[in-house]
Amino acid sequence: MSKETFNPTRYNHSDNKPFEEVLEANLSRRSILKGGLGISAMTAFGAFGLTGCNSSSSDSAASSARVSSATLNFQSIAGSRIDAVAVPPGYVAQVLVPWGTPLNAQGSAWLSDGSNTSTDQLNALGMHHDGMHFFPINDSATDGLLCINHEYIDQAALHPSGPTVSGGVRTIVDEVRKEIYAHGVSVVRIQLQNNTWQLVDDDPLNRRYTGATVMDLSGPVAYTESVVTRFSPDGSQARGTLNNCGNGYTPWGTYLTCEENWPGYFVNAGTRTEEQDRIGIENSSTRYLWESLAGNAEERLDEFSRFNLAPTGASSSDDYRNEANGHGYIVEIDPYTANSRAKKRTALGRFRHEGCTFAKLEAGKPVVFYSGHDSRFEYLYKFESAANWDPADANPANRLVTGDKYMDEGTLYVARFNEDSTGTWLPLTLDSVTTDSGTLADHFDTLADIIINTAGAADLVGATPMDRPEWCTVDPYTGSVYLTLTNNTSRTSETNPANPRLNNKFGHVIRWDEGDSSSEFSWDIFVFGSAAGEDADTNRSSLTELNQFASPDGLSFDGRGILWIQTDNGASEVTSYTNDQMLCVVPSKLTDENGDQVAISADNQADLRRFFVGPNGCEVTGFAISPDYKSVFVNIQHPGNWPYSEDAAEATPDGVTVRPRAATVVIRREDGGEIGV
Repeated sequence: MSKETFNPTRYNHSDNKPFEEVLEANLSRRSILKGGLGISAMTAFGAFGLTGCNSSSSDSAASSARVSSATLNFQSIAGSRIDAVAVPPGYVAQVLVPWGTPLNAQGSAWLSDGSNTSTDQLNALGMHHDGMHFFPINDSATDGLLCINHEYIDQAALHPSGPTVSGGVRTIVDEVRKEIYAHGVSVVRIQLQNNTWQLVDDDPLNRRYTGATVMDLSGPVAYTESVVTRFSPDGSQARGTLNNCGNGYTPWGTYLTCEENWPGYFVNAGTRTEEQDRIGIENSSTRYLWESLAGNAEERLDEFSRFNLAPTGASSSDDYRNEANGHGYIVEIDPYTANSRAKKRTALGRFRHEGCTFAKLEAGKPVVFYSGHDSRFEYLYKFESAANWDPADANPANRLVTGDKYMDEGTLYVARFNEDSTGTWLPLTLDSVTTDSGTLADHFDTLADIIINTAGAADLVGATPMDRPEWCTVDPYTGSVYLTLTNNTSRTSETNPANPRLNNKFGHVIRWDEGDSSSEFSWDIFVFGSAAGEDADTNRSSLTELNQFASPDGLSFDGRGILWIQTDNGASEVTSYTNDQMLCVVPSKLTDENGDQVAISADNQADLRRFFVGPNGCEVTGFAISPDYKSVFVNIQHPGNWPYSEDAAEATPDGVTVRPRAATVVIRREDGGEIGV
């Protein structure tokens, strides 16, 4: 979640035991994960030859080895505070597909005065790039599809002079359509030519999914009364995907985009429902006032009216009281099929999703996905498919049908972290026991009802409130799962083992291994964010100036076992030294004499190295890598005065002002070698 759209309101008012109370009891038992020889290594990066999953010889090795052979071959770079990116010596950084880049002949070239129309925006890269993934075409390392999320908009940059508003009402329809079209996802074909990545103009696979694109609902909520609207009387469809932050991908080659801070787009000024209160639907006006154009003579198919949830008709098929119930999901996209309809996978829960990653794969066992709910004191979830994994499904004839098989039926769980370094996955089913010794059936009539109010159901079963759970990723060598807990400055009176610091402005990264049953796991904290000068109770990982960080956000392993950590820093102790950044480390190599994984500490902190720093004002987010590991793609969101040229490392000259553009940055080595090693 960008701090630009962060909502500090606490929506979880349950009395569940907070994570920090659990954590203190855990700190003396942090070396609990069996990284060397004690854990299965058949992981998400297993060598099934999957198109789109970056399979390579290194990935194949991960299925048999349990410790990565990767060795970082660069020195940690200093912090940077300029209108340019910083990379290690011997590396170059290229600006690729910034906001407004046309995808086809229907869109016009981006105009630096902000005067492009909504039609132009519909056919161009969206705004504020976030999560992304590279899908190779025909297993190529130099030709592929980049799927890019667009989290939100900067109205001042999007329009020539910002939005036109009079008396709290938007007055120009094309401005609002342009804003809606700037949200969503872009699919772009790119190729490496003469050591430079280029967009393939007008490729038939180039396309947009926006805040207005019609999508199918799938899973327990589809075709239920909960999602019936005037637009979709049978409850089969939803319009648009909004606030697309973190991402994921599947073992069968599809892209997962995550709807995160979507409640701010809807308003109900009347009596809100229980689930609307719990998730945070607005009660006065929305973030961009789109609903204020309801009834405008130029409105088409209630395109603006739908953001107002107040009932106006005799039933839900007469109005949009249920419109928001079609949002808050993991959305699946088949990047390889032009014009394919996206599907919202409701079985994986409805909340503010921040990322979605699948766990170690094993033939004959369920497929497991993890996703965090990015708000203060919210929860970590996992979904376990009813169907068992068949390796033949890695290359299916129909990817979305395969998604039906593994993502529409299964069990949704929420995590409880225990003080003894163990954890319990609590199922969210009608017969699940609640903390008052009842069951969820005492509160919900159907599984669809549980999904609609996922967070409320998690409250009832006793999940552990966390410090803003964000991105998850899986180590291809050990199978351990890592999760960023970005920060929580509202934690003022109590802590728990998994969230041990009061006023947690720096955040931390937690990890766990699954146990012998679906309900068991073991966990520890891998690294604590901190400024270098903090005391030992805060700087628990003994970070120095060369690797200090705050607010870990984006998180991804590559197939070589290198963990990449990105930041959305809000702590002045670190921002005074450096802009947002990306660091990396090889966790499977950090073990004790018994081969057990250990956390980052004074003994090994130098293995965590700063690799990249973004320009002033930005968030560094989104990670993708080519199958040959020679190109790393990173997104720069909401820069202040950048980019000045196609050279991402060229600083905007003093006295020069450019219209800021979110963009993907491609990092390559000057000698053409693998990144980082």
